[in-house]
Amino acid sequence: MSDTEESQLRTSYAQRLRILAQVCSEIEALLASMLRGFPRVDKIAGRPKPPDRFTEKAFRLDDKTGKRKYADPLKDIQDQVALRVVVYYRSDVQPVREAVLREFREIEDTAKEHPDPGMFGYEAHHFICMIPPEIIAKYQPPIDFFELQISTLFQHAWAEANHDLGYKPTTPLDFDQRRQIAWAAAQAWGADEIFLAQWKTCQSRSALTDNAN
Repeated sequence: MSDTEESQLRTSYAQRLRILAQVCSEIEALLASMLRGFPRVDKIAGRPKPPDRFTEKAFRLDDKTGKRKYADPLKDIQDQVALRVVVYYRSDVQPVREAVLREFREIEDTAKEHPDPGMFGYEAHHFICMIPPEIIAKYQPPIDFFELQISTLFQHAWAEANHDLGYKPTTPLDFDQRRQIAWAAAQAWGADEIFLAQWKTCQSRSALTDNAN
């Protein structure tokens, strides 16, 4: 990657940031409206991808081939507009997912978790959705899609804390540091499970009390 190539890409991306931010705000407002009344939705937030993160991702190499992952980053990178819905418990993810599928046309719908049950790491439910036609007509954005993630409070907290420490560390992590981060991931997973179990227990007790009365 030459300095000139990086500079040109950064400039091109900066020119679209204002429109991306407007599109993001519109989708965020739409999500807030469609999820109004849903219990245990903690946060709805969005942002256009920051220029430094966009540029870094644009020149990322594929681990297997050693070639660039994105032939045309301005067209191919799917999280230039990214939004997140944070819910309390794992059981709250599915109702929000169903609402999203009713409202948006998705082109990707994936639950991301480590394939090895003995390992713990990043978890969330990811969508790549088409920007609604009315927003396309209003802003004429340079892309047609946006990313949406649904995560629990513990998934979100771990992902935020891990991003610059484990996912993109400024210096290589040693064995003990990697093990500590893995331990924290397992703790976040366990906390999710415990709070969900306690929530279900409370709901069952409440139902029994109501029936008794």
